Amino acid sequence: MSWSASFALWAAPVANIRRLARVDWELLRAVRLEMLADSPLAYLETLSAARRQTDTQWQERAAMMSSGSNITLLADGGADDPRVRGLMRVALKEPRKPEEPRRAILLSVYVAPAYRGLGLAEELLGEACRVARSELGAAVLELGVHEDNERAKAFYLRHGFGFNGESRPFPQDRSRPKDVAKAGDAVKRELTMERELAPAQDRDSEGLPR
Repeated sequence: MSWSASFALWAAPVANIRRLARVDWELLRAVRLEMLADSPLAYLETLSAARRQTDTQWQERAAMMSSGSNITLLADGGADDPRVRGLMRVALKEPRKPEEPRRAILLSVYVAPAYRGLGLAEELLGEACRVARSELGAAVLELGVHEDNERAKAFYLRHGFGFNGESRPFPQDRSRPKDVAKAGDAVKRELTMERELAPAQDRDSEGLPR
């Protein structure tokens, strides 16, 4: 391969980012099973539970994730390679009080192993921040992260998120069987991180704060 061809390959976008549509339910099922197998601590669902879902349930799930106050971003290889390389979902949260700033939450974050460290996570996060602010009208983006997920915590800290002091028991804590849990046992927790979303003029080309 010539130098120019190698450079063109290196300089090409890592993936094509588009919106999940209702018709993408089979792609959604495939990537969901992949992400649950790869990172079981990162999601509030087990692989076995996802495998039990019917086609109709996956169709309903894709419809929910692509309508109303939900925007789901898919990263694939375009028309020639529709396999999903990454995914992020942004959903609007109901305000605790009417006067509080509108908040969105980041969910179902995943980048396939072969595309980690190539900038795809940053591309997806930038687009997620943009749509949360410009399309959902959110002033704050928040997310939950397992306390033991050091890689995820470091990534979000690098991109302007911080811990807000809130946490909750991790619903899918599988560190020990529940039937042998004793009072006072340590329970794994999901930590809440958040970041204020800058107005458009204060963001760079990736949607991240200047």
